[in-house]
Amino acid sequence: MAREPILSASTNDDEINHRLRPQYMRDMIGQRDVIERLQISISAAMKRGEPLSHVLFDGPPGLGKTTFATVIPRELGVNVHLASGPTLKAPKDLVPFLTNLQERSVLFIDEIHRMPRGVEEYLYTAMEDFRIDLVLGEGVNARTHNLPLKPFTLIGATTRAGMLSGPLRDRFPIREHLGFYDLSEMTRIVQRSATKLKIDTDPDAALELARRSRSTPRIANTRLLWVRDYAETKANGIITVPVALDALAMLEIDTLGLDKQDRAYLTTLVRVFGGGPAGVEAIAHTMNTAADTLSDEVEPYLLRLELVVRTPRGRMATAKAYQHLQLNMPTDG
Repeated sequence: MAREPILSASTNDDEINHRLRPQYMRDMIGQRDVIERLQISISAAMKRGEPLSHVLFDGPPGLGKTTFATVIPRELGVNVHLASGPTLKAPKDLVPFLTNLQERSVLFIDEIHRMPRGVEEYLYTAMEDFRIDLVLGEGVNARTHNLPLKPFTLIGATTRAGMLSGPLRDRFPIREHLGFYDLSEMTRIVQRSATKLKIDTDPDAALELARRSRSTPRIANTRLLWVRDYAETKANGIITVPVALDALAMLEIDTLGLDKQDRAYLTTLVRVFGGGPAGVEAIAHTMNTAADTLSDEVEPYLLRLELVVRTPRGRMATAKAYQHLQLNMPTDG
């Protein structure tokens, strides 16, 4: 029987979001091709009595990278130790994690792309040869000691795989990209979360929540929690379609899942810059916000919905954006 993983570091998710996460792969919705490939690798590793090969998950935030990282150890029946790339500032910060690993256990490094290059390079021998080099002493008296490690599995998660060095990426035999979820999968996720939270939710209300959650489970769960609070305050705790629509309207979430900031971006691009082309810096200054906020948080979804396109001259609004804003698209001449 699989043991419950030991979480050796705290996560950023609150207790509710942790409760909503699936515990085993059989409980997961979506990402079926990824799950099938992982199940084969896990089964083979367990039959051989070896650690699972190192795994790298990449993809946008909220699609299940951390969920996979906590589910895999349960499937293997081993412990998992959690670390975060930004906190690993020097090789010495890795040593406690690596030396405390048990046989075939899992080390999960979230945001692995944010580790300094020196820390990446320190991982090479640990991943390939299961050993690390410790420098004892200083100056002319310093000497190197080779410390063997127990065979383990490293699971890395990143939203920017391109920021990892090639040598580190190549040391992950299993690389999986997590894609967005379709509407039926999102609806099932909302319904499952509602059941876990013991929320009385109409199927059509779950569908509407799913439709406005950007194909991302984390966003769906966050918005479900808000609608639950709204329903408990305004509608005796029952989430119907009108209740869901009223709650989302209070958050200013529209039919495409755009929020107030998304629409402000589109409106600025259309009204101030005539639909573009316009640079993100100019748009950010006009909106009085940071350019990286727009490029990292706002633009990816607008680009995915084909409401905005990037050109060599700047961002441009599409006909679909004008239609969504219920504005007439300007004609040439």
